[in-house]
Amino acid sequence: MLQRLGQNVNLAGASLFFHIAWRERGLCLPHLDISDLLQVDWAALHGAGFRAAIFDKDNTLTVPYALELQPSAAESLARCRSHFGDAVALFSNSAGLAQFDPEGEEAAALEASLGVPVLRHSEKKPGGGVEDLVSHFGCQPHEMIMVGDRYLTDIVFGNRHGMLTVRPRPFTSEGEPVTVALARRLEAACTARWLVQGHAAPSHPFLKGQASGAFLLQ
Repeated sequence: MLQRLGQNVNLAGASLFFHIAWRERGLCLPHLDISDLLQVDWAALHGAGFRAAIFDKDNTLTVPYALELQPSAAESLARCRSHFGDAVALFSNSAGLAQFDPEGEEAAALEASLGVPVLRHSEKKPGGGVEDLVSHFGCQPHEMIMVGDRYLTDIVFGNRHGMLTVRPRPFTSEGEPVTVALARRLEAACTARWLVQGHAAPSHPFLKGQASGAFLLQ
């Protein structure tokens, strides 16, 4: 239980969030904010020049702490892999993280269950890990897509490093710890306000003047 609590407390991420709240609000805003991963046009993304796709796990591919893919996520993930091949990985703040999974046992269990490589890394999102991704995929961050449900961790991480960011709506709030539930409420309130104020996700070279909606299936 203490280990799970530690996994859900991200002090560096919270500190960065409050810094962003004053200075770089657009870093919290995704390029694509969608209700379901099935909306993503992976063929269009690959055709635009992206070379790798990175996924969070809980409430992005599975419900919290589960090892089974949600049906819509499984279908979208299969489409993604049909275009990106082996350049798809799961990047978690628990499995594969040296602090909580030093032997990679949880990462190996996830790989066996989900069929997706789990990145081994030493720093939590949004603070670090980009060097591990560059080494793993052999391409630059602006050629990567970061997919995750959390503004504070997944979206800030991807935007800080120049990736295209995709935020699907979380599947459920059931089973999430209180710390995550409170963080979600704060993130949702802040991002909604910043959108009204006219803030937007950082520009990306592969958008080439077109709206990010060009990467959604109609």
